[in-house]
Amino acid sequence: MAETKIPKKIVLAYSGGLDTSIIIPWLKETYPGCEVIAVSGDVGQGTELDGLEEKAIKTGASKLYIEDLTDEFITDYVFPTVKAGAVYEGKYLLGTSFARPIIAKRIAEIAMKEGADAICHGCTGKGNDQVRFELTIKAFCPDMQIIAPWRIWDIKSRDEEIDYAEAHNIPLKISRETNYSKDKNLWHISHEGLDLEDPANEPQYNKPGFLELGVSPEQAPDQATYVTIDFEKGIPVAVDGEKMKGSDIVRKLNALGGANGIGITDIVENRLVGMKSRGVYETPGGTILYYAHAALETITLDKQTARVKEQLSHQYADLVYNGQWFTPLREALDAFVDSTQQTVNGTVKLKLYKGNIITAGITSPDTLYDEEVATFDEDNVYNQADSAGFINLFGLPIKVKAKLDQKRGK
Repeated sequence: MAETKIPKKIVLAYSGGLDTSIIIPWLKETYPGCEVIAVSGDVGQGTELDGLEEKAIKTGASKLYIEDLTDEFITDYVFPTVKAGAVYEGKYLLGTSFARPIIAKRIAEIAMKEGADAICHGCTGKGNDQVRFELTIKAFCPDMQIIAPWRIWDIKSRDEEIDYAEAHNIPLKISRETNYSKDKNLWHISHEGLDLEDPANEPQYNKPGFLELGVSPEQAPDQATYVTIDFEKGIPVAVDGEKMKGSDIVRKLNALGGANGIGITDIVENRLVGMKSRGVYETPGGTILYYAHAALETITLDKQTARVKEQLSHQYADLVYNGQWFTPLREALDAFVDSTQQTVNGTVKLKLYKGNIITAGITSPDTLYDEEVATFDEDNVYNQADSAGFINLFGLPIKVKAKLDQKRGK
């Protein structure tokens, strides 16, 4: 590991949120004379990036890179995870988790290009993101010094961060009353903090401004919405018959899902650092894609492959959640998943209604479902008498044990 030294040029992972807004002046105060270069990874935050360059420069950065990573984020990070069926602890669709590696990778590349001495991030010492950022940095510039202000400064809370911002005339888009910790990208938005810190409190879904990607199920239309999604080798390629790139598919499904109250999840999760945390996640389009993909696999994967894939999906989810994207194991799991997806081709029709997703039809040129075999009507391909011998063999261990127990008087 490189020896820690006073940095002269620092590349900052910059979102323009509360944490990173105050970090630029803090770095200038803590390391007098240092240059701060801000880098923002655009993974679909939308208007959150508006005015970011002016703000970064005014607060002390020498320049700001805004890197458009949205398409790569969806095709190279999101879709592989969907194909794997990876869901953390059965509920979390990993929206923040797989956005961190692509952002941190680009930051590391810019840091090396700029000849920086250090990379700085605004992740707290209680969260998972510090691990995700730093493992990626170690993968691409292993000797780079890493500065994590939350682990070394005197600020103890988000309220104190706001105090610091006000004292330094740093404009913020939040107030103390709306000071949720949020993360937004094209895939999802998360809400943490304030009243959500107590699991006894019901989230205020119908409070104006709380939900950002859609409405609550109560506010969704009384009329159902139908949508079809086409897949090729496990990858979504079209919505309602219209071919489009991955990021546009997510945008389209976000709009449809959000309008119908789809994909709102209240989670108490086990963080990597050892504590439980509670948050509300909005993932409308992602929830639809996961559901549709899983539905298509029910008719295109054989039982053994599906079972093994399901087991490995938990490992894949843990890797993504824990920031271990750039590892040999994740690459090996991708190779297995890609092999399973060769036959995951077809169309899934869904009905969206007040927060619910209902399967309305599945078709595939590679289906393993044979209606003639499965029918309750007369058929010429299945001899029902064959099942007697199967049951005798399948039940032999049970029968042998029962007979021996009888002899032993049990």
